[in-house]
Amino acid sequence: MSYRSATIASVIDQINRSYFLPAIQRPFVWEPDQIVALFDSLLKGYPISSFLFWELRPENRRNWEIYRFVENFRYGEFHNEQAEPDGRDVVLVLDGQQRLTSLLIGLRGSYTVKLKHKRWDNPSAWVKQRLYIDLLKDPGTDDEEDREDIGITYGLKFAAEQPGNGTQHLWFKVGRILDFDDEDAFDRFKDELIDTLPGTVTRDQERTARRNLERLYRTVWKDEVIAYYTEKNQSYDRVLDIFIRANDGGTKLSKSDLLLSMITSKWDGINAREEIYAFVERLNNELDRKNGFDKDFVMRSCLVLSDLDHRYKVGNFTSDNLATIQAKWPEIKAALESTVRLVNRFGIDRDTLTSANALLPIAYYLFKIGGGRLDGSTPFEAGNRERIRRWLLGALLNNVFGGNSDQTIGASRAIVREALLASRDFPFQSLSEGLLRKRGRVVGFDENNTSALLDTRYSQKTCFLALSVLYDEHNWGSAIYHIDHIIPRSLCSRRHLQGLGVTENRIREVLDHVDRLGNLQLLPARENSEKSNLAFGDWIRTRDGGFLERHLIPPEPHLWKPEALPEFVAAREELIRKRLAGFGRVSLDLPADKRIGCASEDFGRAAI
Repeated sequence: MSYRSATIASVIDQINRSYFLPAIQRPFVWEPDQIVALFDSLLKGYPISSFLFWELRPENRRNWEIYRFVENFRYGEFHNEQAEPDGRDVVLVLDGQQRLTSLLIGLRGSYTVKLKHKRWDNPSAWVKQRLYIDLLKDPGTDDEEDREDIGITYGLKFAAEQPGNGTQHLWFKVGRILDFDDEDAFDRFKDELIDTLPGTVTRDQERTARRNLERLYRTVWKDEVIAYYTEKNQSYDRVLDIFIRANDGGTKLSKSDLLLSMITSKWDGINAREEIYAFVERLNNELDRKNGFDKDFVMRSCLVLSDLDHRYKVGNFTSDNLATIQAKWPEIKAALESTVRLVNRFGIDRDTLTSANALLPIAYYLFKIGGGRLDGSTPFEAGNRERIRRWLLGALLNNVFGGNSDQTIGASRAIVREALLASRDFPFQSLSEGLLRKRGRVVGFDENNTSALLDTRYSQKTCFLALSVLYDEHNWGSAIYHIDHIIPRSLCSRRHLQGLGVTENRIREVLDHVDRLGNLQLLPARENSEKSNLAFGDWIRTRDGGFLERHLIPPEPHLWKPEALPEFVAAREELIRKRLAGFGRVSLDLPADKRIGCASEDFGRAAI
């Protein structure tokens, strides 16, 4: 293999003019510190590994989906713009996208970051930053600002505005170096810039500034630091093999990125990459709640719902299988969207869904019965909606799809498929019993599982799921609900309890119980705000007569005091245990015209 070399400036000039990305490439994933480290390595004269390009012949340009490099990157966005190859010499980057994109951002673009502790949908949370270098920073001396954890010694950093200059700092926007393709012009600029330094700057500092600026200029314009090999063979199989081997390290290539390229090249009349990216965007941002699905979930779902080998590996995406998936794609999309809408109705979203794979049996069921949304009030819809809700909560809370879930996915699909031969109902009982028998996975709540559930704490991700088990079907997705401390946490503080004369041992016991599940309930946001820090005994007088029973709260007023919290939690946990004892006894096997009437009796009267 014969490698060639080029300067950074010459390569940057060709990006999005001749150099593009194939659909096979994953999106840009580097963070600002990684970009800074790359430029620091270049300024030190370190090698940055080689690059692999693929030169497309003009007659083949239309056979491949090509994409532009991202120049102004926004954290969390992973969607490259599609490019048109007309009239262009097209060279696709097979290995080196992250490094080339980082060079492009540092020299000609920007990196928009989200400020900590601000919401994603808040416009003021986002700040566009560009790369700067402090020319007065001597890379050969120690500095308390050196980032020793990543080995950065040059004064490089991203900033929204040019940092202030003075006797210790001379900040220079790194991208400005591209203005000087003429070396004489650069020399004149360098002298003028040094002349602007304050008179208090030492000769050593002047030399450091000159040296750093000259080093940056040489690195970008003079030194041929980009070593690359260009593959010219037009065989897709050969190039695909080269790509897989070249990317077998570093940030691992997502299977979905590789598979999307294969599908894009073989689906007739559909841009698979754009189609699946758009569908993932819809699932995550255009339904009732925000979700966090990725392309891998959608691609795995295609195998499961198409009754193909469900193991998520490249070998299962053969030409025949891809043709099968394409033929069923509209129905697959409908079933997945119906599934996500349904679990969003249960209040499960990106913040509470602990395993996307747990949704696959539900999606398969909806796919097989025609993709229905089950959002109506017919006995069939209401009954099966509750079956699905109970099964999903049990599967998530008991980590049924944890570890190697391939066998669990296969077993659950087989159970659903067999059950549908006899009934159109969601097979809650068959799934629960079958997964226990075949995989040893418990969906319901025995003594061990119940104890684990009761150990759930306020700050855990599964807290909402655990609490929602305590209530009958409820449309959690229609409004905002808060996790509320029944006995307010502020009234269980050490200071408050000391004021009541509670002993230290008792205080420690109370503090240990305040965040336990037994002291938590789900309330509408407005109601939770109104309750605030009111003593529960005072607040409950403003509620209707069925509130205690609905929320499984002990009716004895002497337990509602902060100092009695351990006894309150113990009493409520007993009520919860009784509630969970009937969790797996689903009475929906009765005829459809009787399902709703018996459901409330079997499930308890705990709907909010």
